[in-house]
Formats: sequence, C-alpha cells, structure tokens
Amino acid sequence: MYAEERQQAIVGLVTQRGRVAVTAVAERFGVTTETVRRDLAVLEQVGMLRRVHGGAVPIGALTVVEPGLGERRNTRTDAKRRIAACALQFVPGGHGSLVLDGGSTTAALAEVLPGDRDLLAVTNSVPIGARLAGVAGISLHLLGGRVRGVTQSAVGESTVHALADLRADVVFLGTNGISAQHGCSTPDEAEASVKRAMTRAGQRVVVLADSSKLGREHLVRFAGLEEIDVLVTDDEADPSVVADLEAQGIEVLQA
Repeated sequence: MYAEERQQAIVGLVTQRGRVAVTAVAERFGVTTETVRRDLAVLEQVGMLRRVHGGAVPIGALTVVEPGLGERRNTRTDAKRRIAACALQFVPGGHGSLVLDGGSTTAALAEVLPGDRDLLAVTNSVPIGARLAGVAGISLHLLGGRVRGVTQSAVGESTVHALADLRADVVFLGTNGISAQHGCSTPDEAEASVKRAMTRAGQRVVVLADSSKLGREHLVRFAGLEEIDVLVTDDEADPSVVADLEAQGIEVLQA
C-alpha cells in the first residue's frame, strides 16, 4: 500500500469511528507507530483530521459549536433508546433519588423511568421536567436558573448552588465528548459548571453517551474519568477507545 492510499484509509477510519489510536492504526496497516504519526501530521496539515494525544479525531471533534437539542433528538435515536433501556438497571429502587442531566440521551431514559417506585427525580432540563411532572411514583424537583435555548436546560449560579446541597443515589449525565485523555467535556462553560456540580452530587455517576461521543474532546472538561463510575454506550463503540476508557477504571456497558 502506498502512503497516499494508507492516509486515505486512515481518514476513512477517523470519520467512521470518531477517533483512532496510533497503535491500532499501525497494527492494522502493518507499519511502525512512527510512520503512522508522520501520516497523521501530513493529514492534519492538509486539514483532514486533528491529532490528539495517542491518535487522531475528525477535524470537527474539538469544537465550541454545540448542536441544538432538537437536532440531537433526531440523531441516533435507536442507539439512545438502547442506552436508556440498559441504564434502567442503575435506577434506584423504592424511596431512591436520582439526578437527570439535560440532553437527548438522558431524555430517552426519562421516557422509560418506571412509575411503580417512590423516586425523587431532580433535573435542570425543561423537557425532562415536563415529561416527569405527571408520572405516578415520581416526585419531581426542577432546578431553577437561566434556561439555555440550545439545550433547554437551566444553568447559572443558582442552579449550581442548588446542586451543592444535594446528595443523590445516582446521577445520570450526558456529555458532548468523553476521552481517556480529557475526560468528559462540553463546549459551554455554563453547562459545564452545572454538570460539574451534578457529578459532585452523586453517590454513583453514570454517563450516557452514544458511540459518536467516544474519543471526542470539547472545550471545557467537567469531569475526570476518576469521577465516573459507569459509561453506558451502544455496540458501535470503537473497541480501542472502550479499552482506553476501561483502563482508566470505568465500567463500560454497550447496549
């Protein structure tokens, strides 16, 4: 295989998987890791991908642009339903408490929360709050604050302050990206502050993220991997990225 052919194949892998590791690419094409790093340098120079520690991500993976909730609701819906179904095992039993972060995958979980338990549910998401307000067996606590139009979730000092006094059985977090190097991240600082406070509020922290989020890194980190107990994703996750995350001590479940 010529260098140009290999480089085109690398771009295809990055686009398909969302992230590739230098070692995995070297093994796949039977070349040295030094050769792969040179390939990545060339591809980054011409704007085909972006290098990160240990590998590469798509050119748009490190970004401050955030898709709206409506757009995300209509993306990878089947994977999000499977993730939600798998995450039900972490919902506490009777008289338990949980925090639901805003987002399309956490909203999928809200859709299937059982109504036969006595649960206290806390959320900063307006759509999730509207969904849970009429569910029997769920006592809803809706966090106040400035509502961001992009995510339809409350953010700001009042939201963070309210979370500081809470200690829930489990927190279900969404994320724009999760990687072994950067942890969980999101493009917006205000959103990150709330997610950071939610992380501190949970006895157990469960991240719900479809496979397109794995290996991606955004502007603001809100949780290190040592703060996350479980990641629930779908079965299209890149095995090398999953292995990197598991090596950091996270339990990864693929729905």
